Amino acid sequence: MLAYIVVSLNFFWPWDIFTPGIDRKIMGGPCYCLKFSVEHLLWRGEISIYELNDLTSIMTNQEIAKVLDHIAKILSIKGENPFKVRAYSKASQVIGSLPYQLSSLEDKAKITELPGIGQGIAKKLIELTETGKLDYYEDIKKSEYAPLTEFLDIPGMGPRHARLVYDELGINNLDELRRAAEQGRLRHLHGLGQKLESNILQGIRQVQRYKERYPLAFIYPRAQEILEQMKKVKQIEMITLAGSLRRMKETIADVDILASSNAPEKVMAAFVSLPQAKRIIAKGKTKSSIVTGEGFQVDLRVVPPESYGAASHYFTGSKAHNIKVRSLGMKKGLKINEYGVFRKERQIAGRTEEEIFNAVDLPYIPPELREDAGEVEAGLEGKLPDLVALQDIKGDLHVHSNWTDGNNSIEEMAVAARELGYEYLAICDHSLGLSVARGLTPERLTRQAGEISGLNKKLKDFRVLSGIEVDIKANGELDLAEDDLRSLDIVVAAVHSKFKLSEGEMTKRLIRAIENPVVHIIAHPTGRLIGKREPYPVDMDKVLDACKANGKVLELNAHPERLDLSDLNCRKAQDKGVLIAISTDAHADSQLELMKFGVATARRGWIEPRSVINTLPLSRLLTRLNR
Repeated sequence: MLAYIVVSLNFFWPWDIFTPGIDRKIMGGPCYCLKFSVEHLLWRGEISIYELNDLTSIMTNQEIAKVLDHIAKILSIKGENPFKVRAYSKASQVIGSLPYQLSSLEDKAKITELPGIGQGIAKKLIELTETGKLDYYEDIKKSEYAPLTEFLDIPGMGPRHARLVYDELGINNLDELRRAAEQGRLRHLHGLGQKLESNILQGIRQVQRYKERYPLAFIYPRAQEILEQMKKVKQIEMITLAGSLRRMKETIADVDILASSNAPEKVMAAFVSLPQAKRIIAKGKTKSSIVTGEGFQVDLRVVPPESYGAASHYFTGSKAHNIKVRSLGMKKGLKINEYGVFRKERQIAGRTEEEIFNAVDLPYIPPELREDAGEVEAGLEGKLPDLVALQDIKGDLHVHSNWTDGNNSIEEMAVAARELGYEYLAICDHSLGLSVARGLTPERLTRQAGEISGLNKKLKDFRVLSGIEVDIKANGELDLAEDDLRSLDIVVAAVHSKFKLSEGEMTKRLIRAIENPVVHIIAHPTGRLIGKREPYPVDMDKVLDACKANGKVLELNAHPERLDLSDLNCRKAQDKGVLIAISTDAHADSQLELMKFGVATARRGWIEPRSVINTLPLSRLLTRLNR
């Protein structure tokens, strides 16, 4: 809870901004609490000058994880002990993936029971949860190297390079770094060179391109939270997300919400009073905009119930899709806009989206398809795909455990998967080549398979599959011998290094792995990290053809940083008859929930259940894997 002390205020305050009855006294008088946020009171004009005293600030897990990650980055640039850096980085991952809020933990001593959390970091977590601040963090942020952490988002630029450009050139922000790269001033620094300078410049442009956009998985739960709060407003009849978020695009600029109501003023008053509303940009009768504490904008539009379907269609978009639908209406003598479907001046439809589509002889088109990518034509021909849904998924075929860089034990991952209604889960920890993740040696892999076998004997109606995520070397060979892999239920192969090979070399590398008889699935096939690393160059058509010829599967990695395959490559895969596996690459049990983002990307790629291998029940899956 935030407590505010207002020291300068307007002379007459309307009593409706207070709630009395608090059993406290201040300077001999009664204490009253403000009903509204200070930002809202500023907007109302009730406060002219004020000071805030943040007495108790409750931090979310995401905010705590961000602090820990920032500490890790600052320490890495300062050249601190790598083990200390990894400890903070690991703690950030653990806290960010917890299924409950750390601040709600009554017995703070249990923090030390979390995987990878030692006594030192536990004390800092307690300080963060109890005070909302961390003295150590405030001190370390004063370091001259603290501003350099944004450099670490640039592909190929590590802590050593970040410190080098600052120590040698005094550069400590992206704009200065970009100008230096454009002027050719980086190539002369020790260990950089012209090629890395070019890569840095390309990376800066990539980072800046995504700077004002947020990953889908960051925005979606926060938007859902706002949506659920607004559903409690009794004057709202219907409410939905809109815009690119409803279409489940990979990155989102801002959040659009649409509601129907006959009392829009009361809806708007509730919206701008939300606890997330840290700043009010605008408040009107039919549209208001706020900025959240995390920096993204949320727009709410309110329309009459008779226009809700038309507005839902219009504000969901895309613009190109809407134009296509409106043009169909014009051919029928209809006008279609955000208010409804009109024949001359008479509204004939608009209460539901189905009415909009029916007016132009279309079936309902799911939001994920509304990109003018052939969905209107397919609808007219009765050829819209029967899209895969989350409930179609029978298991996850690529997750990690604490045998390598995961947070949870195999049993904990299995229990979480079973609670999601899955039939199976494939443990695919890293192979020896990824030493930073404590990759498995052949001996450890054998021991892990033994643990999995023992676990399967006590689990009911559920199967843990023994697997591995094996590295694909630059020449296409695997970093474990085929004899070590044949006994596993599933082998997932992936590229984790040497991303700068030419397109021809990378394509041959992947195809050689695809042709290896022990490999079942190629993980995150283009290697992209959204907003951080572009896909490596590869001829996807040739890769798909090789998968088809060898009966291999391509992964759609549901992790929000990857979503790889992209929607476009998903559609290519289905058109060529190549199966995909929608897997989370989860490193914690809570990350199994990321499956919904993989499914959303698959739906954007027109994927049907028949094209997803993990929609198969266990018996058919094992037959398909030849195990």
